[in-house]
Formats: sequence, structure tokens, C-alpha cells
Amino acid sequence: MFERVTDEPHRKNYDMSTANISAKDVMKLRDRTGLGMGDCKNALVEANGDMEAAEKVIRERMKGKMDARTDRAAGEGSVAVAMANGKAVIVEVRSETDFTSRNDEFRAMTAQVAQLALGQPAGSVKLTSDITACVDVVRLKSGENLSFARGEVLDGGSFASYVHHDSKLGVVLVYTGEMPADIGTGICQHIAAAVPTPAAIDSDGLDQAIVAIKRAEAVAEAQASGKPAAIAEKMAEGKLRKYFEEVTLLGQPYVRDDKMQVGQVLPKGVKLVRFVRMRLGQE
Repeated sequence: MFERVTDEPHRKNYDMSTANISAKDVMKLRDRTGLGMGDCKNALVEANGDMEAAEKVIRERMKGKMDARTDRAAGEGSVAVAMANGKAVIVEVRSETDFTSRNDEFRAMTAQVAQLALGQPAGSVKLTSDITACVDVVRLKSGENLSFARGEVLDGGSFASYVHHDSKLGVVLVYTGEMPADIGTGICQHIAAAVPTPAAIDSDGLDQAIVAIKRAEAVAEAQASGKPAAIAEKMAEGKLRKYFEEVTLLGQPYVRDDKMQVGQVLPKGVKLVRFVRMRLGQE
């Protein structure tokens, strides 16, 4: 659990008689907000015992203090994935410390943010009031500068995913056709682990300006070899092919079996459409 955040001194005894506020309700609000018993009791009194209204009172009261934290560096956090109703989402939520990002409550909140984002159309996840409120629950309890960093909604096929055990790296893969779950997971693990990270699924997805530069370099090198034109042309083609194998997903040696390329692992009829790889703090 997070350390409780409060601005009032600790007191052993509290008067629960005001407005018939029970100790049980105060404790419940304390668990929900992380604030001290006195702060929670006062909020319940102000809200005439209404739990939801009291929580709103606390959030409004703490807003200034919470917003003052936003200038503090948030270099930790976690990544989460959600899938439902023909969509997949991958999101990143930031925290100040690794201690907070490893907390079960923080990771559950990140997962909830991903679930909330499933309601959005394909594309970048937009920060909504629901997402902000979800983050603020843990933000209030932890006392840290927590924030929604980014996210992506994907559609247009079936999905496979992988999130590393530390929740700092995740992958979502979109594909069409029938693919066993283990192969889908394996390809996502490849995308997460491969060096270099795949730049595209195949050569068609690469930046064609970069491809043109690589092609020109390959041709120039082949011509400089002094070999006959036909041989020089094959040398250039081979060099370019090697480049594609190094940087495209389908051409790379598969991390689970480097004697095979990723493209050779795919079942017949399966086409990879798109992938999103999200590492904490990396665009």
C-alpha cells in the first residue's frame, strides 16, 4: 500500500459524533483517498455523510497541492494492454518513483486506464476526464506526480500482445488470419527483444527515402569493386536484401529460433498488419 498523505498531525482519537459520521465511513474514505482520519471526517461532515460527495470535496481541496507536483520529474511508470470488441489498446502512465510504479494499485490503475481507452476510436488515446479521474485516485494516495503519458488504440484485425514482467515494455500486434496464441505471443516477444528493433513489418513499410539512400550506397559500393556490371548488380541487390533482413520484422531471425526468420514462423494465410512497441519513456 502507499504511504498515507496528509497535511494534519497524527491524532489517536477522533470525535465521530458530528453529523452522525461513523468511524467505519471515515476509514472507508481514508482507504479510498489515502488522507488522514481528520481530513476524511471533515470532508464527510461537509458532505453530510455522502461518501461520493466527500471524496469530491477532498479532490477539490487537494487539487492545488496535486497540481503543484506536476513540475517534478516523472521518469518511472508502467505500460498496460487491453483488448475487447475488435479493438486493442496500449497505454503508458508515468510516476516519479519505481516504488510507486511497482505497486499493485498503480498497475491496476494503468490497466483501468487501458480499459477506459477502449471506448475511443483508432489512433492516439485522448486524455479524458474519466482517465484523469482514474489516475488522480492513485495520484492523491501516493503523493507523487502521476500522469497519463500516451496510448494507442488499434483495430482492423485480430490481436496478440506481450507486456514484460516489469511492465515497462509492451507490444500489440495486429494480424489477419488464424494464428495460434503462442505464436502471436512469440512474435510480440520478438518485437520487444530484437536488436535492432524492427522498423517495419516488411520493406514496403520502411521509410522509402532511407531505402533509396541504402540502395544508392549499395550500388556505389558494388560498382567500386570493379566487378562486371551483372555481378555488381547482384552484389548491390544482396547488400540491400541483407539490410531488409536486419530491420524488418519478417526478415529478422526469430528470437525463439534464430535458424528461422519471423516470416517463416507465420502459419499459412496469416498476414501481419501493424505493431506498436511501447517502452517506458521512449517515443
